[in-house]
Amino acid sequence: MTLLTAGQQIERLMSLHPKGFDLSLERIRRLLEKLDNPQDRLPPVIHIAGTNGKGSAAAFSRALLEAAGRLVHVHTSPHLVRWHERYRLGEAGGGQFVDDAIFADAIARVAEANQGQTITVFEILTAVGFVLFSEHPADAAILEVGLGGRFDATNVIARPAVSVIMPISLDHEAYLGDRVELIAVEKAGIIKRGAPVVIGAQEHDAARDVLVDTAERLGCPLLVYGQDFIAYEENGRMIYQDEGGLLDLTPPRLVGRHQFANAATAIAAIKAAGFDGSLRVADRAMKKVEWSGRMQKLTDGHLVDLAPAGSEIWLDGGHNPGAGTVIAEAMAEQEERRPRPLFLIAGMINTKDQSGYFSAFHGMARHVFTVPVAHSDAGVPNDELAARAMEAGLSAEPVSSVESALRLLAETWNGLEIPPRILICGSLYLAGEVLDKNGTPPH
Repeated sequence: MTLLTAGQQIERLMSLHPKGFDLSLERIRRLLEKLDNPQDRLPPVIHIAGTNGKGSAAAFSRALLEAAGRLVHVHTSPHLVRWHERYRLGEAGGGQFVDDAIFADAIARVAEANQGQTITVFEILTAVGFVLFSEHPADAAILEVGLGGRFDATNVIARPAVSVIMPISLDHEAYLGDRVELIAVEKAGIIKRGAPVVIGAQEHDAARDVLVDTAERLGCPLLVYGQDFIAYEENGRMIYQDEGGLLDLTPPRLVGRHQFANAATAIAAIKAAGFDGSLRVADRAMKKVEWSGRMQKLTDGHLVDLAPAGSEIWLDGGHNPGAGTVIAEAMAEQEERRPRPLFLIAGMINTKDQSGYFSAFHGMARHVFTVPVAHSDAGVPNDELAARAMEAGLSAEPVSSVESALRLLAETWNGLEIPPRILICGSLYLAGEVLDKNGTPPH
């Protein structure tokens, strides 16, 4: 019998098991028991939760560890184009997305162990990650929480090398609560008694207080951004400072001032986990770090060719008001350096605060083209999304696709102004669709 590809097996699982989230650890623990508890045989784990910045923190942590010559496994979600992006296996010279044959074999074994019992696909795929990471030697494993923390399927690690909690804001309120302190309680669930904790830059004091109180109650060594470590710009450099002194670093490749804080949190985290955070390692990591679909500049590809000649095109999958704020700030930084008229091409799903997201761009964006989100059942119709953008005070119109928006801009651009700055934004689903159609998927 021919073994199905990993993608075919996942499609089959999605037809068998319920869609969506059902936050609980009982099913994943039962499954992992049948697999002989691979989560207990991982290398030291860097466990990352938060509303925004988890992916960037994972990317910085990986870059730092690899810059020190370490083999690093990375489990993130969601993927942008292919499921394989969720699992990067550590290799000399830099980790690689899991090979399809290895991935398919792990899925088949995990599905067989589950024996058709009720479970979510995310839980099966999390167990797949534990199996993969336990069977391939590495020096560290980075695990990004899927949703929340306390009952997320990744939260079966008994003692992480460090628990990292990135900025917390409102998102997934139906699952996590409608106040930041309630969401913080869920994120704080990854904190384990006595294990080091690093808290990233928090916009809300109420969230930070919950995290600090939890860490102190559980007797955890604790590092808090702005108190125990910090990063700032000075003379075009990134300065990282903690009780060990200063690191004078090349600014990170990831664009936006918020990435200074994300980078600093990752440096503090890998040091807290006992790894090398020296100047040499950190500077190399800032130059090498990459994270697809987050303030990613698109310089070539099929979609880029459709835009007005000389356009500057950015892609970001951030999708809640907190993300909107930092993305708008990053666009403002670009505007300060080189003024251009800003246009948004946006698609969003119906579980997000669309007007809240758009409000961050009030007074900045000249016009918004709203598009459908093709790969999600929860996509907001483009005419309704245009109405949400107008509620936030923006000029907006619905169009049929990203390609249509780019062609419209190319047809109407009069050539008298500097070519536009175009931000494609609002959804990771949309970001994945754009990278796929542009011919520039994550690698």
